[in-house]
Amino acid sequence: MNRIVILLLFFCLSTGGIIAQARQLITLPEPVVTGTYPLEQLIKQRRSVRDFDPASLTLAETGQLLWSAQGVTDNRSLRAAPSAGALYPLELYVVAGRVAGLDPGIYHYAAESHQLVKTVDGDLRRALSGTALSQNWMCDAAMMIVFTANYQRTMSKYGSRGRRYVHIEAGHAAQNLYLQAQALGLATVVVGAFVDDDVARVLSLPGAHQPVLLMPVGRSR
Repeated sequence: MNRIVILLLFFCLSTGGIIAQARQLITLPEPVVTGTYPLEQLIKQRRSVRDFDPASLTLAETGQLLWSAQGVTDNRSLRAAPSAGALYPLELYVVAGRVAGLDPGIYHYAAESHQLVKTVDGDLRRALSGTALSQNWMCDAAMMIVFTANYQRTMSKYGSRGRRYVHIEAGHAAQNLYLQAQALGLATVVVGAFVDDDVARVLSLPGAHQPVLLMPVGRSR
């Protein structure tokens, strides 16, 4: 099977003691590493697209996009995008609306295992577009990929300069995702206009994960 769904139990502390909570864990299909298009052709054809067809995406396409941005690419746990000190501060979330094999909801990408961990139920694409200055066209995308950063992961080594390194890394990863989308015949765009606190609230982000950019993804009209 390409898709394995199990329940992952983890424990969190509360005032009442230790509480077990269930999270849906989805193993993504293995990424394809032999492409059919020359890199130069993808660079030439890459464009930002804001007009999406209502068709769904597949689980394999979703996994391929996430792998291109933050996937592990060798046995030393190095990833698809370069990272200062190989500290990898980026954490990616999928806001799924129309993805075959995924219930609508928020999913955190576990890069080391190439899995998705469901964190929130429900289709929150419209709510997320509301945090982005009401850019309602975003709702037409089948899903949105949210780049967040744990800045302290990099700044603990590089000090205040680390914040710049995180943003450089986000650019590397976003361009990878752009080119992978082009190779898959998909459409995407980087959105940077949003209210950080509102994004964090809609996604129920952990405090250390701060939103950096949004990338709606779908099929082009």
